[in-house]
Amino acid sequence: MRMTTLYAALSGAFLLGTAALVSAQTNNAPAGSTVTNPAKNAHVAVSKEYRADKDRIESEYKADKEKCKSMNGNAKDVCMKEAKGKENVAKAELEAQRKGTPHAAYEVQKARADATYDVAKEKCDDMKGADKSSCKKTAKADHDKALAEAKSSRGTMASAGKSTTTTTTTTSPSTTSAPSSTPPATTAPKKTS
Repeated sequence: MRMTTLYAALSGAFLLGTAALVSAQTNNAPAGSTVTNPAKNAHVAVSKEYRADKDRIESEYKADKEKCKSMNGNAKDVCMKEAKGKENVAKAELEAQRKGTPHAAYEVQKARADATYDVAKEKCDDMKGADKSSCKKTAKADHDKALAEAKSSRGTMASAGKSTTTTTTTTSPSTTSAPSSTPPATTAPKKTS
């Protein structure tokens, strides 16, 4: 009797655990996806234009890789990095166009910075000694600067998207003192009824 009770308890626990797992899987987005509302942009992801653009990007990457195969040494490595970087940037731009979020725009800037950095590092391999070390340090500094600019612009894009009612315009002193070729706009007096 003890064994039957034990089996019943284990079976019940297994069934309850399975039921809990099935009910917990409400998010249909792929693992690692940043899509918060996949249904909102689903029509774009399955559209013919989106798929055609994605296929075009992949075919351009394959063609660029083929061009690199005829090269030798570090020139081939640089060519491959350029092809991969071009593909990554194009994919990021396609996703940014689809999503239209500040984070997606940041991802485009990040992809550009990463691609430029990868190519610059590969070009440094042609050098030797202190020149190579200096080249890599410069490439890293440029990459860090580009990432910092992307992060700062992400913050301004996000705040601009949240606050559309407050806009500030500034004029430089040189524009206020220069005579204008267009006459100032006048407003018509209001008619009272």
